[in-house]
Amino acid sequence: MQSIRTISGLQNKFTEISHDVHDGSESAISVRDGSADTTSMGMKTFRSLEFDSEVYRKLKEAERQAVETDTRYTPEEALASVRQIIATA
Repeated sequence: MQSIRTISGLQNKFTEISHDVHDGSESAISVRDGSADTTSMGMKTFRSLEFDSEVYRKLKEAERQAVETDTRYTPEEALASVRQIIATA
């Protein structure tokens, strides 16, 4: 859920808004001159979004690489490769 606040509301009620965004996955959107300007969210929510974004980026890269080559690995081969990399690190 998102709450929409004016910039002045964000300034005047920062403590309240900070409490709201830390309690759950709620974010607060600040509006300036009638348009969305910024958003505030708790660090837990931010880190979750950041993680999801990184996973999505890596999946897109894997899809790009899959188009460029016909080489495919079974799950067992992939796991063995990862274990080998870890063992030599």
